[in-house]
Amino acid sequence: MTTQDILRLCGKGEQTSVQFKERIIDAYEIGKEMACYANAKGGGAIIVGVKDKTGELNALSRSEIQQQTGLLSQIAEHSVIPAISIQSENVTVPGGQLIVVTIPEGINKPYHDSKGVVWVKNGANKRRVLDNAEIAEMMSDSGSFRQDEALVIGASYADLDQDIIKTYLRKRFEAVYKGRQLTPEQLQDASADELTGWAVSGMTTEKLFTNLGLLRTDGGVTYAAMLLFGRHPQRWLPTATVKCVCFIGNSIGSTAFRDKMDDTDADGGLLVQYDAMMAFLKRNLKNIQVEPDFNTLGQLEIPVGALSEICANALLHRSYSREAPVRLFILDNRVEIHSPGVLPGGLQVEDVMMGTSLPRNKMIFTHGAYLLPYTGVGSGFIRVRELDDKIELLNDENRQEVIVTFWRKGNQENGKVTKKSNQESKKVTKKNNVIAEKSNQENSKVTKKSNQEDMRAGKVKDILNFCTVPRTAKEIMERLGISNQSKNRKIHIASLVEQGLLKMTIPDNPNDRNQKYVKA
Repeated sequence: MTTQDILRLCGKGEQTSVQFKERIIDAYEIGKEMACYANAKGGGAIIVGVKDKTGELNALSRSEIQQQTGLLSQIAEHSVIPAISIQSENVTVPGGQLIVVTIPEGINKPYHDSKGVVWVKNGANKRRVLDNAEIAEMMSDSGSFRQDEALVIGASYADLDQDIIKTYLRKRFEAVYKGRQLTPEQLQDASADELTGWAVSGMTTEKLFTNLGLLRTDGGVTYAAMLLFGRHPQRWLPTATVKCVCFIGNSIGSTAFRDKMDDTDADGGLLVQYDAMMAFLKRNLKNIQVEPDFNTLGQLEIPVGALSEICANALLHRSYSREAPVRLFILDNRVEIHSPGVLPGGLQVEDVMMGTSLPRNKMIFTHGAYLLPYTGVGSGFIRVRELDDKIELLNDENRQEVIVTFWRKGNQENGKVTKKSNQESKKVTKKNNVIAEKSNQENSKVTKKSNQEDMRAGKVKDILNFCTVPRTAKEIMERLGISNQSKNRKIHIASLVEQGLLKMTIPDNPNDRNQKYVKA
């Protein structure tokens, strides 16, 4: 780094990747800064000999350079855990020299200070990391932990769907079965263990899955196995699902919507969730006539192949450490698909668009290729861009999610429609409003009552599905998206207990703080 480079940095002031220190005095504070940069994408630098408040130079003497360089090395070794390697460079400036300390991004995240606290950068400042999901993401980036290899506590092989397993086996060992001249009828009627035995003599499916790492040696089920093959993964992983809404207008903050997917539609593994997303898109997007002959089939306004690729990517590459669903929003002018977690391993949007692939969930990625429609060679976004060159990809580090946007054909990107379209729409709307007003008034009472009953029935069904394993009142309220207040607990929990639909795990002490509720 040249003197001119340093002077330019000093003029800009402290930034996310650069910190100024006049002198190294507090080893603990500097250890926190080093831990921040070791945890950060791309690392960072500390420049010693610059006033952090003003950016003014206060250069070091020769003796200070030696003393401060030694102190920095000690801090990197003893005040950051695990220890890190740093690079230091002396840069001559008017009045003496500065020390530029470069801290590279670490390969053994998370790094913490000597008191055990994990720190990350927050603009020019830093913040504590208290969220286990964020720590898990750091460990995943460094390769020391994979969320899809984690244990699903309480689940066993019996909780996996045999039909999905058979679909997987037929695809995975397709060449073997063909070589053994097995007919489609034989493959369709066979059990999972028979399919496995035909592929690997003497092997059961449970043993095969253990050898593949999908099951633990003690019979425990991994996230990957549950998400790919589970009958009802949401019993254990309630946020590992998808939410789909078709809004009226162009704002996802709108309370008016045309269609909303029922939670039960996506109650299942990744294949079920993928099918639910594609069905929702197909029923809410328009078909456009592309051939002159009116009787020919139309094509979806956004290419099905592009939507399929992005839906599969959102499910396979999302962060399962983050307790949030994949969200699919259809608006008048666009479609947005939100996938929890930023791009893994420091990937940038440009890398992904050019075909670079770095799977976050390696087990899911490897075995999911036999269930979901993707190649697994990193060419997905290249194919999507060939089908729809207006696709946009946003790696949103603030919201910790990746957002893919498709612009709908026939709609301007700013969401405006033509003047003629507006006038025609107003005429039709006015006429329909007059016709509908009388009917609405006559039927409003009946409709309101019916809607309330339908909503109540839907919530009851959702609660009972959710409580196939014991849940606390707080978990049930969070599931419903309402506050954990006594009146809400009375309406949604106590009433079901009275009806015998739910039962308490500690019936002798209803107010026990460890009380949970399970489907009767």
